[in-house]
Amino acid sequence: MKIILLPTDFSDSAWNAMFTALKLYADMVSHFIVLNAYEPNIANVLGAKDEQRLGVIYDSMAIQSHKELDKILDYLRQNHKNQNHTFEKLSISDNLLIAIKNTMITHHIDCIVMGTTGATGAKEVFMGSNTVRVLKTIRSRPIIVVPKEVNFQSLKRLVLPTNFLKYFESSELNPMLELVRLWRAETYIFQVGTEFKLNDFQESNKLRLEEYFKDIVHGFHKVQFEEGVAKAITDFATESNADMIALIQYDHSFFEKLTREAVVKKMAFHTSLPLMVLTKR
Repeated sequence: MKIILLPTDFSDSAWNAMFTALKLYADMVSHFIVLNAYEPNIANVLGAKDEQRLGVIYDSMAIQSHKELDKILDYLRQNHKNQNHTFEKLSISDNLLIAIKNTMITHHIDCIVMGTTGATGAKEVFMGSNTVRVLKTIRSRPIIVVPKEVNFQSLKRLVLPTNFLKYFESSELNPMLELVRLWRAETYIFQVGTEFKLNDFQESNKLRLEEYFKDIVHGFHKVQFEEGVAKAITDFATESNADMIALIQYDHSFFEKLTREAVVKKMAFHTSLPLMVLTKR
């Protein structure tokens, strides 16, 4: 059984991420944990005169959290009829990152699906920061980022950018491979770069990747980047009519060394497609 964490702040973006997860894993036996993490606004805390006042704030937030989570579970029980799926609510008084980290351990989470509102330019500093913080901090579970505007229906084609400079572990690829197999989706594996001659190590990694995809419809492509890696990836995904982009996250990726571009962060803000970020576990 797949155990999937759905962090929510009860926004439209969080609802859309939840609906996407339900469709994406519709044919897989899955247990969904809907998590709301809350903590008092710092202004309220600073304005509190005593412990009693602070306790009232926490109690009020806890009541509201449980109330909204109950609404979600009631909606799912009435409108989401899928014998493969079960649901659980979780309300935690803490910041989101700590709540996710603890839940990953206590509930043996396999995957996290969250929404993002996106941003442009300087707004990146202020908007969508929770999702990016999670991407930067959680490196032991795959994370699927769902843009607010996405109306996900099916996974027919997935794109995977790589430069074959890292040894591919089955543990990091399996979450993507199981989805591709589940949907019988076609995978476009593409090299992003300025030159495309592979050395022996890259050739070896490419052969290893071919072995992983031997029972999956796939193809290899080359993409020249001019205005940035993130743009090259999104442009190729759009031209390929892809339904999802997969990225493998490393501490110091080839893309970042090459361009000083924080590709995963930029993709999280600007992608118009669901983004699956794969990590070593």
